[in-house]
Amino acid sequence: MKKNIILTIIVLLLILLGSVAYFTSRNKKDSTFVGKNGWLVVDGSNLLNSSGEPIQLRGISSHGIQWYQYSKSTIKALKDTMKINVFRIAMWTDPNHNGYVKNPGIKDYAIELIDYAIELDLYVIIDWHILEDDNPNTYKEEAKEFFDEISNKYKNVPNVIYEICNEPSGTTNWKEGVKPYAEEIIPVIRKNSPKSLIIVGTPEWCRDLNEVLASPLDYKNIVYAVHFYSGSNKQELRDVMDNFLDNGLAIFVSECGMTNYMADGPLYIDEFETWIKYLDQKNISWVYWSIAMKDETSSILDPNKDYFKWDIYGNFIDPEDKDLNDYLSESGKEIHKILNSYQ
Repeated sequence: MKKNIILTIIVLLLILLGSVAYFTSRNKKDSTFVGKNGWLVVDGSNLLNSSGEPIQLRGISSHGIQWYQYSKSTIKALKDTMKINVFRIAMWTDPNHNGYVKNPGIKDYAIELIDYAIELDLYVIIDWHILEDDNPNTYKEEAKEFFDEISNKYKNVPNVIYEICNEPSGTTNWKEGVKPYAEEIIPVIRKNSPKSLIIVGTPEWCRDLNEVLASPLDYKNIVYAVHFYSGSNKQELRDVMDNFLDNGLAIFVSECGMTNYMADGPLYIDEFETWIKYLDQKNISWVYWSIAMKDETSSILDPNKDYFKWDIYGNFIDPEDKDLNDYLSESGKEIHKILNSYQ
C-alpha cells in the first residue's frame, strides 16, 4: 500500500513537471522575440538571427530622454499595439541640450529603459545621440566611459544594440572623423560584449555611404546607419544604398520619418510606403522617429492631446496605463497601420 502511494506521487510529479516543461516551451516558442532569435549576426549585407535566419527589426525611437520620461506601460503598448520588436533610446550628448555631457544622471534613466525593453523581450538600441555636437570625437572620452559601463553591465544580454554616434554632420568626414572614433569605441564594447550588434553612424546626417564604402571598418558584426525622411530623401539615396549592399556591407535605418528632414511639415505617405517596400525587399531593419507629443508632424502622439504630464522639474512624465490608440497623431496612425501589416 505504501509502495503504491509512493509510485502514485512519483507519477503525479512527473506529470506536473512535464506540464510545466510543455507550457514553458510553448510560451517560449509563441510569445518571445529575442528569446527565439538571440544574438544578432551580420553576414555580408544581411542581418541574421542566432540560427542563421534573416531577421528584420522594426520599431519606434524615443525622443530625447532628457525631456521625455517613458513608462514601461508605454513601451509595452508600443509592443502590443504597434507590434514593434525594437525600441530605440535617444540619449542626447550635447550639453547645450541638457545632454549626457552636462547631465550624466540621464544614464540611470537610460538603464531603466533598457531594463524595461529587456523585460518585454524586445531588442533595444542605446543611441549616443550626437546632433549639434556634429563630430563624435568632441566627447569621445565620455563615450568610451559610457559604452564601457553599459556593455559590461549587459555583456550577456542579446537584446542590447549599441548605436555609437547618431548623426555625424557638418564638416565631419568619414576618414578623419567618424572612422577613427569608431575604431576607438568599438573595441571598448567588444572587450566586454564580443557578440553585440553595433550601429555606426555615417557622415552627412547618416546619408553619405560613399566615403564609408571607400574605407570600411575592419570589424565583424557591425551595421552602418542610414537615416531618411521621405519628404527629403528619395530614389537617389536608395541607389546609394543599393551600391553599398552590393559591395557586401550592411545597413540599419536607425531613424526615419514620413516628413521632411526636419521631422516637420506635410506628410509624404506615398513616398514613405515606397521606402518601406524597399526596406522589406532588402530585409533592412528600421526605426521610426519618434514617440513624443512634440508639435512636429513626425511625432506619433497628437500634441493637442495630453498624453504626457509636466513634472516639477519641467520634464514630460508618461503616466501608466494609457490607451495609445486614443492619442495617435496622423503620422502615428499611419505608422500603426504599417507596423500592424506585418502580422
